Order: sequence, then C-alpha cells, then structure tokens
Amino acid sequence: MKSFLQVIIVAFIFISFLLSLPNLTKERNFKTYKDEQLRATAQSKGLKPIPNTYEELLKIVNDKNNPLSHEKITLGKELFFDTKLSLDDTISCSTCHMISKNPNEKKVILNAITSKKQPNDMKNANNCVICHLSDESGTDRLSTAIGYKGATNPHHLNTMTILNSSLAKVLTWDGEVKSIEKQISNSIQSSYKMNIKEDELIKKLSKDEKYINHFNEVFKEENSLTFINIQKAIATYVRTLLTRSSFDEFLEGDNNAISATAKRGLVNFMNFGCAGCHTGMSVGGQSVQRFPLRQFAGIHDLRPNLGSPPDFEIIDDTFPFENKGGYKGRADTHFFRVPILRNVTKTSPYFHNGSVDKIREAVEIMGRHQVGLNLSNQQIDEIVEFLKTLEGNVVDYTKDIKVNK
Repeated sequence: MKSFLQVIIVAFIFISFLLSLPNLTKERNFKTYKDEQLRATAQSKGLKPIPNTYEELLKIVNDKNNPLSHEKITLGKELFFDTKLSLDDTISCSTCHMISKNPNEKKVILNAITSKKQPNDMKNANNCVICHLSDESGTDRLSTAIGYKGATNPHHLNTMTILNSSLAKVLTWDGEVKSIEKQISNSIQSSYKMNIKEDELIKKLSKDEKYINHFNEVFKEENSLTFINIQKAIATYVRTLLTRSSFDEFLEGDNNAISATAKRGLVNFMNFGCAGCHTGMSVGGQSVQRFPLRQFAGIHDLRPNLGSPPDFEIIDDTFPFENKGGYKGRADTHFFRVPILRNVTKTSPYFHNGSVDKIREAVEIMGRHQVGLNLSNQQIDEIVEFLKTLEGNVVDYTKDIKVNK
C-alpha cells in the first residue's frame, strides 16, 4: 500500500510539474512585418507570383525538349478532353482532373460515386465532389482515385491536382515521377486509370483524319501521330494550367489584395516553418518529406511549444488519421510529396488517402504532427484565410500568344 501511494505521489508531482511549464517558460515571440517586409520575406522564401503573360510563362515552364507553341497547346487541349484516350471511350484526362465547368464532363465521376456496384470504401469515402462538381480544382475531389470501369487506386491514393503541376519538381505521392510526359504515359496505360496501351491508342486515333492532319501540322512531319508526340502535346497544354490569385497581386505590390487576417496567416505560415516545405510558385510540390514528423501517442512534443499545456492523445497506427489503403509513402518510409497549396481550398479531401475533409482539421494536424505546434483556433483561422488567397482561376495565356511558327 505504501509503495502504491508513493507511485501516486510521484505521478502527481510529475504531472503538476508538466502543467506548470507554461507559467515557468516564456512563450515564443514570432516576428511581425509591415506589408513591404512581409512581401519581401515571402519572396525570399520562394513564394513568387505566377506569370501573368505568355512571355513570362515561357521563361518558367518551357522545355527545350518539348517547346511550347500555340498549335501544340491547342492539340494538347483537344487530347486532354477526349475520351478516346481510354480503352472504352468513357474517360478523358479531364474526368479526374476537372478544369471545365461543364457538368456533362463529370458524368463518369458522378455515375461512379452513385453506383450501387461501387466498392464499400467508395460508399463511405469523403467524396467532396458530390457538392463541388462545378469547381475548377484540377482534381476529382474523391478520397480515392477511380478510373477504368470504376476501378479504384489499389493504395487508396487520391488524385493530385493538375493545376500548377508544371511548377512542381515531383509529381506523384512517392515523388518518383518528375516529368509531366512520363506521368501522362503512366495515366494512359495504367489498368486502373485509362487502361489503354500505346499501340491500341495509336490505332484508335489514326482512324480520325482530323488527328492525323493536326499532328502532322504541329510536329512538321508525316506519320507524326506517335505515342511520344501524344505525351508531348498533352504536356504542353498542362504546362499552361497555372492559376493566379489575390496572393499574386499582393506579391506584385498591391497591399489591399489580401486582408489583414490573411496577412497574419501568411506570417504564421512563415514563422511556424510551413514555407520551409510548401515553397516555390506552386507553394509546394518541390520535394518529398517525411510525414508525420512527430508522433503524439502520449504527451505531445513540448520543445517548440512550451507556451501551451501538455496534451494527451492516443492515435492509431503511425498516422493522425485512419490510413485507408495502408500506404506509407515511398518504400514504406513515410516520405510523401509535399502537396501543392495553390487552390488547396478547392482540393479537399486532404492527405494521400483523403481521410480529412475539412481544411481547418488539415491545418491543425500539420501544426501538431509536422511542425510541433498546438495551434490556437485563431492561428488556424488566420492560416486558413491565407490559404484562401491562393484560390485562383486558370490564366488564359492564349490571348497574348505570339505564335512562333
């Protein structure tokens, strides 16, 4: 009995000490900025504005091995929206990467998520697409990607946005694919995506005289309807799918483009270390990083957050959410591509398997499990307001293209 009381007393003293830490330590003081300083600091961390003109676009995304041209972009766009690129003529690139507001082009997705034959994980998924069919998100907003005849991704991975992907250095959840052309090939030929092989696709498109002529005109040679040229044409169109927003206007000098709350959110975003990984024009997609960095199965990491009381939480597995599909990143090392945050308010559900459907929850999870901060509601609200400034529309670069034939 005496030993038991001693254990209770020691435990009580230890817990009392932990609870007193906030009063014994000084809260972290983060730097504040005036508008000009905030803008300069953001740009110094790689947060640059999206190009506003075709000439500026060429400086950023043009590929010497597959140079942009008006004719090639036009051909690529035609292919992007053509269901002939799938084995059964039901799926186009735009089926999973929505960039059109025409709801008729979403019928495959809508049929899949309302079908009685869909898998159980689809029925129970966080399918934000149901309410957001008109959003130009660059993704399908399903918790797991679906493709040929309703097939789901074998790892329960969701579709990444195609918007601003030409600014990314890595393109897939494991970061293994770094070329848009390569990713186009993978998507077309994958059995659970479009499920059509090179020779089958060439045979199908070759029946269309319009395509034969268009390829010959674009690539300046006969018999140019090849799989490599299909990849090149679609890739040039994808490279033009960039979005500009109020954040770009702020970066270019308009202090009134974003609200004071959003500016505080940007300060938080930089001070808390978010911009260390979510960087570049695309605000992400530049690297592969470990997730989660911190585990909170017990007392949470106090070191960077001594101003808050300790927190107790039990989590399942090694993720702060249900890891549907069991995917653990590149070679099961918990390394994932850092998501692009441009238009992030339109790309729910979040994380690799779409387990989180609210952006506030996603921010809270990243605060605790990635940067080691127990963010306050106000800090989360401010960061969300900043993320809203990244919501923009696809730039129409064709309006000022100077064609170089």
